[in-house]
Amino acid sequence: MSAADRIETLVKEHAVVLFMKGTRGAPQCGFSATVVDILDDFLPDYHAVDVLSDPGLREGIKEYSEWPTIPQLYVAGKFVGGSDIVREMRASGELENMLGIGPRPFQTPEITLLEAAIEALREHWDEEGKPRVRLEIDRGFQTALFFDTPRDDDVVMDAEEVTLLLDRPSARRADGVQIDWVDTPRGAGFKIKNPNQPPHVRQLEAVELSRWLEGGKALELFDARTPDERARARIDPSTLLDARGQSRLDALDRDTVLVLYCHVGVRSQAAAEHCIRMGFREVHNLAGGIDAWSREVDPSVPRY
Repeated sequence: MSAADRIETLVKEHAVVLFMKGTRGAPQCGFSATVVDILDDFLPDYHAVDVLSDPGLREGIKEYSEWPTIPQLYVAGKFVGGSDIVREMRASGELENMLGIGPRPFQTPEITLLEAAIEALREHWDEEGKPRVRLEIDRGFQTALFFDTPRDDDVVMDAEEVTLLLDRPSARRADGVQIDWVDTPRGAGFKIKNPNQPPHVRQLEAVELSRWLEGGKALELFDARTPDERARARIDPSTLLDARGQSRLDALDRDTVLVLYCHVGVRSQAAAEHCIRMGFREVHNLAGGIDAWSREVDPSVPRY
């Protein structure tokens, strides 16, 4: 089937189709992320197509629509436009009319500002009235906290001590957030805990892995190197992440603690991120790889 036929089938089978870079959960460009954030505000579900994973579709969609850029949105089989057009239609109300529905019901998130954080905000606020603070949480759950003024479509949380401002995408990611002010050896600053943050790869020092193994901690250790490298040096007990090792990994409960290593920690980082996408909740990358293990834990393991 040609790219044009595949595209034709997709736009006819689905009421709303977004051709984008990346996936709905992990857009790979800011323009795609913008359209996803807008659609997420209206629709619990729609069909997203990652053109980065299919070069044929990536070029084919440009010819099909006679539009040179991506993302591209289709509604009811008709081409709507890209990021700028979708954003303008959202502002004018045209998108709401086209979709036939208004924005999804929105629940104001619960956010806790601890007293130390409130005092720090008051101390640094140099305008009249109570501090107006914007909390931004991006798709990667990176956070920013800064003084600001309200914007159109903001979620405004007007508490007694502080006014919190959030854009709607940030507000969807903010329920249960706790904001504190803490002193650390590197100085004082805000500490933001977000229970909605998805699992991420954690860096594990070689000495800590040694303690875990000696203490009998329940974990699975995977070697992300080549068979030739493993023949030269290895950490026991571990499983080579070849076809057999991948089958073992696939069969594990997603609550299993995983640790991955390679030579210096680069390949194992990529493999660990893949494990996160598979649904594993606690995944560690051995910082510095087997080279760090040889230097810091077991000199008998050959370095190469």
